Amino acid sequence: MAVTIPNCLFSWYTESVIPEKLQQLLDTFEMFSDPADRTSMLLSYADQFQDVPESIALRPFDCTHRVPQCESDAYAWAIKKPDNTLKLYFAVENPSGISAKALATILDRTLSGLTPDQVAQVSTDIVERIFRQNISMGKGIGLMSMVQAVRALAKAAGNGRRSDAEG
Repeated sequence: MAVTIPNCLFSWYTESVIPEKLQQLLDTFEMFSDPADRTSMLLSYADQFQDVPESIALRPFDCTHRVPQCESDAYAWAIKKPDNTLKLYFAVENPSGISAKALATILDRTLSGLTPDQVAQVSTDIVERIFRQNISMGKGIGLMSMVQAVRALAKAAGNGRRSDAEG
């Protein structure tokens, strides 16, 4: 079941709960203090980005899945699976959206397979921990907005909301 990103669920207050896979990834990033090494890791994640499959969404994407404030024109979907876990999907329409593609890959790899409640508690603080000061304020806000979009999708999925644009 796909859900839309409800604006009313956006809140900048977040509890700091980090699932195990995400914590392992953050620990790996923290081992690299050299910005060049971090950049190389982020580029590797961006290279692994997989666009949302057509079975989930077709272009042009419904604006209800657009990540607000993201400079890279990103979209997010959360599909609730029969076992009550989520599978996350993303589209990044800006070909230069390397940071958004890297974060989308990270979010999918570390949060897909968790319950909506677990995903809804992930803090936007992870953006700073992953990217450090290597991003502009505008890009940072957009990336935090990606995390907020995923949280909102998870909250909506946990509440049983259905998308108006399934498939």
